[in-house]
Amino acid sequence: MDRYVIDVVRDDLLIEIQTSGFASLGKKLRRLLGLGHQVRVVHPVPLTKTIVRLGSDGEILGRRKSPKHGTRLDVFSELVYIKDLLDDPRLAVQVVLTIEDEYRKHDPDRAWRRRGWVVQERRLTSVEESIDLSTPDDFAALLPGGLPARFTTADLVDLTGCTRRVAQQTTYCLRHLGGIEVCGKAGRSVEYRSVLRLT
Repeated sequence: MDRYVIDVVRDDLLIEIQTSGFASLGKKLRRLLGLGHQVRVVHPVPLTKTIVRLGSDGEILGRRKSPKHGTRLDVFSELVYIKDLLDDPRLAVQVVLTIEDEYRKHDPDRAWRRRGWVVQERRLTSVEESIDLSTPDDFAALLPGGLPARFTTADLVDLTGCTRRVAQQTTYCLRHLGGIEVCGKAGRSVEYRSVLRLT
């Protein structure tokens, strides 16, 4: 489609399934949206992950739960790369919260940060929830319930369990969309408040 490979074409809707790397997706989206196409980006976020280690001949050496847990706010770690496109009415984002298995194989010449364990593939175990995002209100609705009227990124971390970096990326995107605004400071931390009506 217009020189680009599209994952799914459903009538007039172009669907891109993007597991990571939104930085490389921006140029493609700008081109397709600029030509008037309707585009949906589907992004899976693993809530929990089981790491499966494989031997050289493919046998399973062990399984363990990853200590890391995902949250719905994790999508903002990718959305920061296309923040200027999020209010385009032709673009929709679908966040799919999943449970998955991650298969790793040992290769001593690669992935030194993981002591040579390289990701071979990821297998979907289940889909826990699917969230459609197409308006600034939709994105702002990802904020957790229980937030105080004036909140900081530390409040997001406490309520969701996301990392501080993801909390900062969340507020950055929502400020760009006009969903929140700066309203003061609490010590060294910036305070925000919602300016959109959440439904």
